[in-house]
Amino acid sequence: MTRQSPLHEVHAALDASFTDFAGWSMPLRYRSELAEHKAVREAAGIFDLSHMGELEVRGPEAAGALDHALVGNLSGVKPGRARYTMLCHDTGGVLDDLVVYRLAEDRYLVVANASNTAVVASELRDRAHGYSAEVVDSSADTALIAVQGPRAAEIVGGVLDSVELEGGLPALKYYASTPAVVRGHELLLARTGYTGEDGFELFVPAAEAADVWRVLTEAGEPHGLRPAGLASRDTLRLEAGMPLYGNELTVRTTPFDAGLGRVVKFDKPGDFVGRAALEKRRDEPDRRVLVGLRGAGRRAPRHGYRVLDGEREVGEVTSGALSPTLGHPIAMAYVNAGLREPGTALSVDVRGRTEPVEVVALPFYSRAK
Repeated sequence: MTRQSPLHEVHAALDASFTDFAGWSMPLRYRSELAEHKAVREAAGIFDLSHMGELEVRGPEAAGALDHALVGNLSGVKPGRARYTMLCHDTGGVLDDLVVYRLAEDRYLVVANASNTAVVASELRDRAHGYSAEVVDSSADTALIAVQGPRAAEIVGGVLDSVELEGGLPALKYYASTPAVVRGHELLLARTGYTGEDGFELFVPAAEAADVWRVLTEAGEPHGLRPAGLASRDTLRLEAGMPLYGNELTVRTTPFDAGLGRVVKFDKPGDFVGRAALEKRRDEPDRRVLVGLRGAGRRAPRHGYRVLDGEREVGEVTSGALSPTLGHPIAMAYVNAGLREPGTALSVDVRGRTEPVEVVALPFYSRAK
């Protein structure tokens, strides 16, 4: 059965086009995905991310349990901060990529991708066995709203009643969170996102989500805020070089393949699931690696298209689109490690027609600081 977001009726009233995403009916676009994309780059967009999973890990040994379960050093995260990390199989393959917020000394919030929430919950419970820690799935009771873009701070700051942070909203650093109150609604406010822009994610009780959305949209209208769907979210994250589980990350890839070996902390205390396999696989000489590709024409490489060096197949596209911001095709692809250097000339088979591409450094787009 397809699940609906707590904001489903709000999206329907906005004439959203819906799509099935990981078993959820979510807004793909409202009127124009290009206009939504542009709004996030130039002003701000508001997204419903309630399909994501929220799992609390709490107890005296929550930090130790997460250090064992995940590849990152979660015990080293200070309360109020967050870390991007991964849950790996004991073979080293990625089961999911996660953002983990440390809410208190003995309490963490793990945010999982919608398609993997059940797997992550099950694995965390299994891996926490023997630790004084419990895993609680609060996904059904939580809505997640994101406001992203250069005017996000003005919009969110304008509706805050209070924030538990000395210095207020400007003191909230990237990858940090704090309890806050928005027009009487208590929530968790985080400075995180998936667009390459400054922005915030608000974890809201599901029953209060519609009112928080209304408050934000009314406050944001003078600033150019637009509702944005999954289509623009995908082109935004692609421009920012951010991986998508199921495309750039799968159980067949390791963090090292994806150029994210920095998230694996071999120097943290104790052992962790997947460590032995990851130590062996990090220096594999013949593995394929993730690169960026820039196209010259207007035909964009898409997921699954073959990457060629002459007539020889040397890789496969994982994500691709015509970049709304840059005006030319971009893609991420796994290619043979020897072809990873920027400037390398390759081609992509785009529906039977060979299109030239050039290897470029990721990300394709970085916001002005």
